Amino acid sequence: MELRSFGRLGRISALTLGGGGIGGVWGGTDRAEAVATVHAALDAGITMLDLAPSYGTGFESEVAVADALRGHPSDVMITSKVQLPDDDGRDFTARIRNSLHASLTRLERDHLDVLVLHTQFRRSGTVLSGTIDPAGYRDEIVPAFLRLQEEGKIRAWGITAVGDPAPILEAFATAPRPDTAQIVVNALDQNGDLWIHGDTVRPDNAALVRTAADAGVAVTAIRVVAAGSLTDALDRTVPDDHPAAVDFARAAPFRALAASLGESPAALAHRYALSVPGVASVILGVKNRTELAECLAAEARGPLGPDEFKAVNALTD
Repeated sequence: MELRSFGRLGRISALTLGGGGIGGVWGGTDRAEAVATVHAALDAGITMLDLAPSYGTGFESEVAVADALRGHPSDVMITSKVQLPDDDGRDFTARIRNSLHASLTRLERDHLDVLVLHTQFRRSGTVLSGTIDPAGYRDEIVPAFLRLQEEGKIRAWGITAVGDPAPILEAFATAPRPDTAQIVVNALDQNGDLWIHGDTVRPDNAALVRTAADAGVAVTAIRVVAAGSLTDALDRTVPDDHPAAVDFARAAPFRALAASLGESPAALAHRYALSVPGVASVILGVKNRTELAECLAAEARGPLGPDEFKAVNALTD
């Protein structure tokens, strides 16, 4: 598998195994299959697992990975996350430390390679439930992350760079910058249910990727298949007006293009994300070995050629 630069943490595999799929977020799986999928990913050369306490009932992604790595020596890097919406109270330092301690306990580790802020920003002076304000991030959360780094509890830290681009771009421009950022990268630029900002602002994922890369912030691509909308069929039942269902209907031209290129929609979506300049690694939402194998095969075929890349981009012009 191709290795790419991941900032000061060295090099990383072009694909990262995400915890959402093995945690059961993207359709049903079971512990045995989740463990087998982790083993298959490591055997294929994947060097990072991206988890979160919120991925699955009972912290399933972290618990499943602990099961998978127990007695299976590996130097795989592990990312997990912390949610810090400020309408749940501030005291960010205590919340970060408590969440990290719980994750490390479940994972049976003494440190994380990356701890990611798993909460969207809002603009200063605005109100939006489930988010944080830029001042809280800058003045309280970043110092707490830096102290954990100094203590050796985390090797690096990052942000989920989703939502209103203005405060995210500010975070990239202001030192100390995050080591990494998770950014929506998919062929139709679909944000789906991650977009909580209404019509007050518009997303600009391309600018986020470009600015992060220019600032030395390693980009990991998320929502590559747009929560299943860029696949053959949604793998879970959702109402017709759910963002994933709406996006799936809008993606008909993408599926037609994939067919004309002799690709499955999921494979084309992954090859597209791997072709986007500035992306260090693509995070997979797979839940079993069959889905993993399709992604591994797509990565092995390499990035899209210029004409294929242009054809996908033309769908959003």
